Amino acid sequence: MKKFRKVLDGLSSSSPGGVASPSCGSAAGTPTAHAPTPQDIHVQETLVSENFQICKTVRHGFPYQPTCLAFDPVQKILAIGSRTGGIRILGRPGVDCYSQHESGAAVLQLQFLINEGALVTACADDTLHLWNLRQRRPAILHSLKFNRERITFCHLPFQSKWLYVGTERGNTHIVNIESFVLSGYVIMWNKAIELATKAHPGPVVHLSDSPKDEGKLLIGFESGTVVQWDLRAKKVDFRIYYDEAIHSVSWHHEGKQFMCSHSDGSLTMWNLRNTARPIQITYPHGKILKDGRKESCKPILKVEYKTSRNSSEPYVIFSGGLSYDKSGGRRPTLTIMHGKAITVLEMDHPIVEFLVLCDTPYSNEVQDPYAVVVLLEKDFIVVDLTQSNFPIFENPYPMDIHESPVTCTAYFAECPPDIIPILYSIGAKQKKTGYSHKEWPVSGGTWTLGSQTYPEIIVTGHADGTVKFWDASAITLQMLYKLKTSKVFEKPKAGEGRAGELVEEDPYAVQMVSWCPHSRLFCVVGISAHVILYRFSKHDANTQIVSLEVRLQFDSEDVISPSEAENNPCFSDPSSHSPQPPGSPGSGTQDSLPCLKVKSRPVRMPPGYQAEMVVQLQWVDGEPPQQITSLDINSAYGLLAFGNCNGLTVVDFLQKTILMCMGTLDLYGAADPYQRLTRSPRKNRQSTSGLTELSDNQVSMDMERSKSPTSDHVNGHCTSPTSQPCSVGKPRITGVPEGPRLTRRGPGRPPFRKAQSAACMEISLPVSSHTEESRENSFSRSRSSSVSSIDRDTKESVTTLQFGESYGRKGDALPTACLWVGTSLGVVLLLPISIPTEEEERMEEPITMGPSGTVLMLKGSVLRFAFLDCGGALIQSPYEVWRDPNGPEDPDRPRRRKLINFSPSSSQEACGDGHLAVVCSEKQAKVILMPTQAVLFTHNITESSFLLRADVVSVCNSVCLACFCANGHIMTLSLPSLRPLMDINYLPLTDLRIARTFVFTNGGQALYLSSPTEIQRLTYSQEMTDNLQDMLGELFTPIETPEAQNKGFLKGFFGGNAQTFDREELFGEAAAGKASRSLAQHIPGPMGLENMKAAAGGVVGDLARARIALDQRGERLGELEERTALMMNSAETFSTHAHQVMLKHKDKKWYQL
Repeated sequence: MKKFRKVLDGLSSSSPGGVASPSCGSAAGTPTAHAPTPQDIHVQETLVSENFQICKTVRHGFPYQPTCLAFDPVQKILAIGSRTGGIRILGRPGVDCYSQHESGAAVLQLQFLINEGALVTACADDTLHLWNLRQRRPAILHSLKFNRERITFCHLPFQSKWLYVGTERGNTHIVNIESFVLSGYVIMWNKAIELATKAHPGPVVHLSDSPKDEGKLLIGFESGTVVQWDLRAKKVDFRIYYDEAIHSVSWHHEGKQFMCSHSDGSLTMWNLRNTARPIQITYPHGKILKDGRKESCKPILKVEYKTSRNSSEPYVIFSGGLSYDKSGGRRPTLTIMHGKAITVLEMDHPIVEFLVLCDTPYSNEVQDPYAVVVLLEKDFIVVDLTQSNFPIFENPYPMDIHESPVTCTAYFAECPPDIIPILYSIGAKQKKTGYSHKEWPVSGGTWTLGSQTYPEIIVTGHADGTVKFWDASAITLQMLYKLKTSKVFEKPKAGEGRAGELVEEDPYAVQMVSWCPHSRLFCVVGISAHVILYRFSKHDANTQIVSLEVRLQFDSEDVISPSEAENNPCFSDPSSHSPQPPGSPGSGTQDSLPCLKVKSRPVRMPPGYQAEMVVQLQWVDGEPPQQITSLDINSAYGLLAFGNCNGLTVVDFLQKTILMCMGTLDLYGAADPYQRLTRSPRKNRQSTSGLTELSDNQVSMDMERSKSPTSDHVNGHCTSPTSQPCSVGKPRITGVPEGPRLTRRGPGRPPFRKAQSAACMEISLPVSSHTEESRENSFSRSRSSSVSSIDRDTKESVTTLQFGESYGRKGDALPTACLWVGTSLGVVLLLPISIPTEEEERMEEPITMGPSGTVLMLKGSVLRFAFLDCGGALIQSPYEVWRDPNGPEDPDRPRRRKLINFSPSSSQEACGDGHLAVVCSEKQAKVILMPTQAVLFTHNITESSFLLRADVVSVCNSVCLACFCANGHIMTLSLPSLRPLMDINYLPLTDLRIARTFVFTNGGQALYLSSPTEIQRLTYSQEMTDNLQDMLGELFTPIETPEAQNKGFLKGFFGGNAQTFDREELFGEAAAGKASRSLAQHIPGPMGLENMKAAAGGVVGDLARARIALDQRGERLGELEERTALMMNSAETFSTHAHQVMLKHKDKKWYQL
């Protein structure tokens, strides 16, 4: 017997469970020939706690609930604020940064310090923040909290260090950006309006300095009053009164006139020469009715008034303003008026804000607009103004993740290198056309491909049945390929049986996916209890989709309950689990039908993933099939397995047959650890209706259908994604026809709404949202192996499945194909499979499989299986090498399947030396030695909560068990000793969306859906955390500020140039004094270790800036030397002329001159 003698790194001492005594006897009573014992397993573990650290890396997708927008025209970077206090800063592809205000207050307004590498944010908690963008991770430098007034509007003039802040009371304060303290200079509302005016003008909605004179500040009040304030004289130049409320103001670049947008859908133009009345009033979308009245219109929320060199006509761009009569059936609009041409662009979502991008940062120059950035509630587009048809730019950011709500995610690191190029080439044909041919205008920042990159792919499933493949390499995200699973089915029609009831729902919603990147097999589970198998092909094909229907529905008597007698037999009704064709005897007219109808005609399929087979569960006795809770596929075996709360189905997708369809009870055979009620035959179901009633503490409720992870809250319960609730069967009502109304209100609204008993909720939903008491009760319910009986009305779900090479029985000497089955009651079952080895036999001979009687027990629902060899290395599942099913065949070389088998003995010298099985449940993890089935290590992961996700992953050339807990903790355990390595409270609150989408992958990475529109990626590896600064993009690049245009002597002489003034003289402490301390409180920015590290990442940028500064200084010194030389030459010339004049008149008298 071979022994592994390696250094033991604290293996036994740190194991919580210790080493259990093995059960070495085989079925025949003799020990296995080569079976190792626990004393033979010595693994050198290399992972330590220092290898792990939690750090958020990057956030992808559209900013959730956006509120505001800002753009730096010199740096060409864009910022978006959100209602949850987040800031997204975007530049060229790869430059994508997310920052969060700790307060979580909504961001009301953003102001860039243009070309300074800084950003000012105004939040709903009346706090101003100054962010430093000269580092890869922005940090707050200063904060200013207003105590007595609410902030409504901010304005920062270009190249100014004084920020104007308007408030709800109508006052205007001035903040020094450098010190972030208030100036003593305040413009009070009662000084801005006339003394005779009794009404308050309302909050400040606009602030801007005159393009003609920076010493003039235009203040717009909500009531319709506009005031120009002379900052030097501290008085009002003019006041404008208008009957309608003002929403925005925009200057003409010459500073002689400006335009206002109003709440009645009108635009008013005002000239500074005559402010008594507007020189123009227009209703762009309002017509004059027959009786002479104007149509009532919606407010114009914002207007931009821009001039162009190429045209004498200005651009007037605004949002809103449609008439109420027309806007009922129309979508939100952006209107572009250029001369007499009016273009109305309809948007799919409400407009939050828009910005016009111009070539110059100076407000007193011709603006030359070239694009419009439009921020919608759920989208982000950029319109090209330089072309007459106004096309949009192709968005390089993954802003359409939420195009349909995300319902599931999968994350694959270290993929085969050829898979991304082939998916991209296929997906490129799916892209839309008609985009602008110009480059994306938001092109700021710098980003380079990191040195530690490897192929990564993220797969997202959506509510409309689409599946998207994303290239996630190098912390970026790019769309690769899109698959529509709904194309497999006929479109449901109203009133057409079961399918008709699904029209208003999401019948194609993707519930889970299984993908093998090596064999390129892809499997999708839908919410309508269907499984679709796809194969990848580079060629198009005309294919007939194979459809299999499975009857997997069991009586409510299939429940676990205490019984008086020991070893009650479990009678199985063959008709309840054998596949039946539709319309078989004993089934109703509406029964034995699936929820959806597969296309029966041959389907033309483009290159990419092509559907080969669909497996659907049938309706039984007026009840819908239960949702599928587990799935696994193996290309080498040619098998597909899935299960739900009723049982297990195994399909041979090579022969297109159903191998097994068994209830969970039948999987145990004689080794059932629980005592159960005797099952009644289905034909006597009506007479045994008493068995379906709930126990004494009965709680009957109809749960809303499981919401997609885009829901903000859980409707009723927070469930573990591996423990789906199951509906309890109800007797059919005799003499009452089953109509659509009855079935829709019944316990199984297809297949989204389910009735549940309280006991079932307590078992399969460890967290209940009713009361704290019920939550404690649910936690205290132990599902350990010592429990011999469970409350009635609890079905046992199949929660996880795993194909692999293992030992089906204790007496086996060689590994064979096996299916590991885990249930919601913590039971682990093994099903050995006999597969013909020859390819010809494999396609013809039947495969045999069945329960082996092997039973292992854990606490809580089983979540994950993984296999290690006796040296601690991870054993991958065998797979078939991909070959194109529609490729041309070579007659000389017949096509044969090429299988790659990772047997437990393939990495070891002796054959049949066994392997380690890692089993993790919601509460517990165990490492088992096969084939002896001896439990080597046990670790109780949590007592008060439960795990949502567990994965065995490779990190730092080793493997570990990564766990995500419902209380927000992320934990890692060493393998095989299950020694705790990391336990960090990452998320304070976990909702259903995060629970369903959290997933770990290799390389120390993980992701989850942080909001309905965003994917948050994180790392739990210290190595990647240390290298993260090199992987992120630089937001700030040293760029010289463009010089202002010289307008010439005549324009300057006649007042065309802007008048400059020294704001320091007016607003500084020496002139204006200090502001009241009670008005606002200065808060210095946090200078923690993280900010220090982030600042260190900007050293390269600082050096570049220093180099540019030195070059500029050298140029200025050179110019100074030239000027000095010219002055010296001029002085010498003057001296010479003076000397000559002196010599000429030296001897002359005064009267001779």
